Amino acid sequence: MALKRQHDLLASYSMASMTDVIFLLLIFFMVTSTFVSPTAFEVDLPKSSEQTAIKKPSTKVYIDKEQNLFASFGEKEPQSISDDQLVAFLRLAQEQDSTQFIALYADETVPYGRIVEVLDLTARHNLKMVLATKPSEVNDRRMAAAATAAQSDN
Repeated sequence: MALKRQHDLLASYSMASMTDVIFLLLIFFMVTSTFVSPTAFEVDLPKSSEQTAIKKPSTKVYIDKEQNLFASFGEKEPQSISDDQLVAFLRLAQEQDSTQFIALYADETVPYGRIVEVLDLTARHNLKMVLATKPSEVNDRRMAAAATAAQSDN
């Protein structure tokens, strides 16, 4: 006596678990992509004993390793700009926000003469520009030691 199966076997498999995995990966990449700052501009600042430009400036001028100028106002993406266009851009930014100051973010490999050219260009047009730096590791250690000493005194 031969036994027959009551159900035919299908040669397919469920894609539900695969779509779940793809959906989770999609969510993961969407969430992690929001953590990337779109206005970030890679400039390796020189070190100093104090960090300048502590409060966030509204107008920023960048000089990259290749000595190219970039400028941005507010949270906008930095745009490539020439020396001739720089003063017009800074005047326009000053009209939009009269209380603002201009920060110059120059890569530490940029020659000092190039930085002085940009600073002099803005000074000739009565614009105030601050050179942005990052604190040195020695200063970081001093500040950390002072903070722990203050906590132990309390």
